[in-house]
Amino acid sequence: MPHAPKKAPFKAKSKNPVKTLGRVFRIIFTKHGGIFTIAVLCILVAAAGAIYPSLMLNQFIDAIGNVLDPNIAQDPAVIGEIAIRSAIIFGVIFLSILTYNKLMVVVAQSVLRDIRNDMFKKMQTLPVKYFDTHHFGDTMSHYTNDTDTLEMLISQSIPQIVNSLATITVCLVFMIVRSWQLTLVVLATIVGMMFVIRGVGGKSAKFFIAQQRSIAVVNGYVEEMINGQKVVKVFRYEDKNKEGFNKVNDDWCGKATSANRYANIFMPIMGNLTYIQYAVVAVVGGIMAATGTLITHNESPLAAYGLVASFLIVSRAFTMPINTVSQQFNSIVMALAGAERIFELMDEKPETDDGYVTLVKIYRSEDGTVKEADLSDKEAIWAWKHPHGDGTLTYTELKGRVDLIDVDFSYDGVKQVLTDINIYVEPGQKVALIGKTGAGKTTISNLINRFYDIDDGKIRYDGININKIKKHDLRRSLGVVLQEVNLFTGTVKDNIRYGNPYATDEEVKAAAKLAHADDFIERLPQGYDTVITGDGANLSQGQRQLISIARVAVADPPVMILDEATSSIDTRTERIVQQGMDELMKGRTVFVIAHRLSTIRNSDCIMVMDGGRIIERGNHDQLMAKKGVYYALNS
Repeated sequence: MPHAPKKAPFKAKSKNPVKTLGRVFRIIFTKHGGIFTIAVLCILVAAAGAIYPSLMLNQFIDAIGNVLDPNIAQDPAVIGEIAIRSAIIFGVIFLSILTYNKLMVVVAQSVLRDIRNDMFKKMQTLPVKYFDTHHFGDTMSHYTNDTDTLEMLISQSIPQIVNSLATITVCLVFMIVRSWQLTLVVLATIVGMMFVIRGVGGKSAKFFIAQQRSIAVVNGYVEEMINGQKVVKVFRYEDKNKEGFNKVNDDWCGKATSANRYANIFMPIMGNLTYIQYAVVAVVGGIMAATGTLITHNESPLAAYGLVASFLIVSRAFTMPINTVSQQFNSIVMALAGAERIFELMDEKPETDDGYVTLVKIYRSEDGTVKEADLSDKEAIWAWKHPHGDGTLTYTELKGRVDLIDVDFSYDGVKQVLTDINIYVEPGQKVALIGKTGAGKTTISNLINRFYDIDDGKIRYDGININKIKKHDLRRSLGVVLQEVNLFTGTVKDNIRYGNPYATDEEVKAAAKLAHADDFIERLPQGYDTVITGDGANLSQGQRQLISIARVAVADPPVMILDEATSSIDTRTERIVQQGMDELMKGRTVFVIAHRLSTIRNSDCIMVMDGGRIIERGNHDQLMAKKGVYYALNS
């Protein structure tokens, strides 16, 4: 089936980081605002504590100067009071740091849980087209790589940024209040540091993004080769595989080296700049204190030196948050890119459904009165419940008549896949579609299921336009056996019951017998309770297909679509399965898509397709008599 081009597995950068970050905060505050607010308050307390060591040192020096100054002769006990007060404040700061770290872990994991739940719910609403146009690995990365980067943002980056911004603000206010002269000295050194941050940090971020792209390529390559390992072995492609992996792995190595080179030199550069700033403040402040040009608010002879000493500490406390924010820059860029990808999935348009005709079960009395029954009622009959504009209801018994009238379709709006398709199938008829790959056979089954909607024409089901039927109810009435079988982790019984959640154990076994799957299932270690893992890796392809057929049998649909249903089964098994299929198809409308002509000879009508058109139609004998394309296929 033609598909739209797959999207790239990784985006280079976030298109709108401010908007994305705002959306992350909205998610946090919507469900976890209380805990997050408490955590932020604790962060602010811890940030305020960043200036306390400098304030304490200033107080100690002032107190000592006041005690030693004969003109003041302050009581020495004040030094002890400062020590006790400092111990209490440091204890509060420690508890605040401990609390906000624990709370942010809770917030991060809770938000990620909610996001994963929301993503999975959203995924269930997306149309088949979405999965046809996106790599499975790309979709899976939303639940792994993208959420991992978002976790780092919430649990580490956001707290550190809030802490850093609060610390910078508190320190700046403290410095201005204490000495505007030394504040100017500190700010002058910060300007130089910002140029370094912009240059080195910007290059580092660019290479980190490139590194993530390379990681996605390597993961995709490994996943592809693991899935195709049998093909690799059969065609002796191991050496070429090694070359291919070495190439993508070397690319990853190069980009990771560049990214980490800048990241690793960033801290030493910033650390040395901090020491330079420390020295500049000490020298300039010392000179000003010695010359008496430093303005203080205390008459103590040591006040100027105490002010310089406290500024040395607070300037370091002021600089460290800038370093911290700079270090978090790469993580923030990656997290926002991951968050944006998550939000892109969340913002995908869900599958639209304007249908209003529903599938119900009814009892119809002799006088025509209709009474709806429970869906699990085995005695009631299936019917279409059709509400009308005047408020009346009509019930049409589900019989399985399907009509495709002048149907045209294109997947991408450019290349026509089906043109002028007309098929009229009476209830209980078996119709076969044959033709070479790409002729449009499977596309017809996709349209009947409304995985895609037609561009022109009409499809009617029991005389009702399928656009009026709710998709869930439409698909409930159809049974599809695909060429590619998907089994799920769970017991054999559970996998068969996918076709009908209401089915009893007896009905599950009856369906398996009808599909001729009962024999091999009973020979499994735990029979019907045997757990299937790895998409049925411990079963043969034929056994997996038999379970798939049993799944349709237990659904008991009036219309069946068999899309190359026996193509993966050997000839002997096919004969056995065909007997069960013949029983299963009795009284049902059946569309058979097949390459093996032996499976369609007894069809009521065979349609030969080519290039999206029906070029021949008739039963086996009629088509053989025409000696056309079908005749050539049988020759």
